[in-house]
Amino acid sequence: MERVSVLCLSLLLCSLSGAEIIEEREISPESVNVPQPGPSDLHAVLREMSAKLAENRLMIQQLQTLNQEQAAKLKELENQVDTKQQEQAAKLKELKKQVDTQQQAQASELKSLKTRTNVTENQVESLRRDRAVGQVAFSASLLESGYGTLGPFNTHTTLVFKHVVSNIGKAYSPHTGIFTAPVRGAYHFEFYFVAYGGSHSSAVGLVKNGEHIFIAGQHQTNGWGTSANGVTLLLEAGDVVFLRLWQGYVIYDDESHHSTFSGHLLFPCETLLLMFN
Repeated sequence: MERVSVLCLSLLLCSLSGAEIIEEREISPESVNVPQPGPSDLHAVLREMSAKLAENRLMIQQLQTLNQEQAAKLKELENQVDTKQQEQAAKLKELKKQVDTQQQAQASELKSLKTRTNVTENQVESLRRDRAVGQVAFSASLLESGYGTLGPFNTHTTLVFKHVVSNIGKAYSPHTGIFTAPVRGAYHFEFYFVAYGGSHSSAVGLVKNGEHIFIAGQHQTNGWGTSANGVTLLLEAGDVVFLRLWQGYVIYDDESHHSTFSGHLLFPCETLLLMFN
């Protein structure tokens, strides 16, 4: 509208200036026939310019509408892209979580497998060790040479069987008379002795770690008498077993080796546990 007003004002000024110029000029025959713009022509120009201005305004409005539509589509596209990126990020996070879970499960399974492998290796090593030390057996008689009677004593006395016939595994000591279990297992022991007729009886007991287990006794006033006993014990590695002469009793032996102490390992218990597992 401001442009139109300025244009109209310019046209009016030009008209007035032209009129004055005409008045100042001398009237010539040529100038008398020249038509001058009238008010109708000016209105026609104004209408044409107003139409073009309205057309331009319509185009501007259409362009603005198109721009808004494109902006809305662009925003929608950006939202779709953001949504897809979020979905991909969530999928990636879930996939990473699954991979981490699988790795943890595999690590746990590997650790369990290593543990089982170590247990198996330990069991195999235990079997080898048991096989190496599992050959345990001994037999010994009381006197190494000659003959004689031991006792009576005023206290229980450990008997030392000095004449060793066999000592596989070196678990029995001919110096102390004590058998020491090398491995956990079932052991069988037997002991025999002779009672020589007289005023004193014979009594021998088997002891495990200081605990009395079994006893054998014999009283013979004339001639010879024998007595024996045996037992199977579950021993832990390091347990000790020995025979002792009861207080006030006697035991006899000679070169025929009447009084004896024997024992052997039946089987290691670790071997049985491995067989059943």
